[in-house]
Amino acid sequence: MEQARKYFEKASLIQAKILENELAKIEKVGILFAETIEKGGSLFAFGASHAGMIAEEMFYRTGGLALVNPLFSPTLMLNTRPATLTSQMERLEGFGTTLLDTSPAKAGDVILVHSVSGRNPVALDIAIRAKEKGLTVIVITNLSYSKQVTSRHSTGKRLFELGDIIIDNHGDYEDASIAIPGLSQNMGPTSSVAGCLIANMIVVATVEALVAKGVEPPIFHSANVDMGDEFNARIFEKYKDRIHYM
Repeated sequence: MEQARKYFEKASLIQAKILENELAKIEKVGILFAETIEKGGSLFAFGASHAGMIAEEMFYRTGGLALVNPLFSPTLMLNTRPATLTSQMERLEGFGTTLLDTSPAKAGDVILVHSVSGRNPVALDIAIRAKEKGLTVIVITNLSYSKQVTSRHSTGKRLFELGDIIIDNHGDYEDASIAIPGLSQNMGPTSSVAGCLIANMIVVATVEALVAKGVEPPIFHSANVDMGDEFNARIFEKYKDRIHYM
C-alpha cells in the first residue's frame, strides 16, 4: 500500500507550502473578517459541488465562527439527482448573479469564493457581481491548475483574476496528486484537505484578531454538550441581523 503513504506525504507537503506561501494572506483575510464583524458587516462563503464543502466547513459547526453565511443552491450540491446536474448548473452563466442578488449580501460585506479550477461561470458570476455590489472578494483556488485551463465565462476571466485576495491551495493539475503505475489517470484529490485547512486558519486568525480588539467572538459550542443549545441560542439572538442561514 505504498501509494496511500505517498498521498499522505503529498497532502503534508501541500500543507507545508500553504504555511510558507499563504500564511500572510490568510492572516490578512482574518484581519479583514474581524474588521467587517466589528463594523457590523456580514461574511459569506460559496463553492459549487465538492468546492462547496469549504462553505459547509465554515458555518454552523462546533468551534466555528457563527457569522459565516454559506450561499447554497440545491442544484449545486451533491445530494441532487442526477449528480451530473451540478456540473451543468455551475456552467450556467447568470445563475451565480441571481444567487448573489437573492442573498442579503451588501456593500461592505466580504465573500469567500472557492473554486479549484476557477473556470466555471457560477463562481465567476458571484465574484463579478460581488465586486459590483461593493463586497470584498476572497478567492481560494488552484493557481497551477487554473492557469492551464480556459475560462467558460463570456468575460474570458478565471477566478484568480477577479479576487481582491487570492489564496493558492497548491494542488496539482486536475486536482489529482498521485500517479499509480499501470493507471493512466492520476488520482488523489487534495483540494478538500487544503481548502478546509485554509478555511479554518482564516477562522482562527479572525478570532485572534477579534480578541486582540477586545471583541468577544461568537464561537459555537457543541450541541452535544450540556448547555450547548442554550449557549448557541444566545448567539443566534444576539447576531440575528448577521446570521442569514437561520
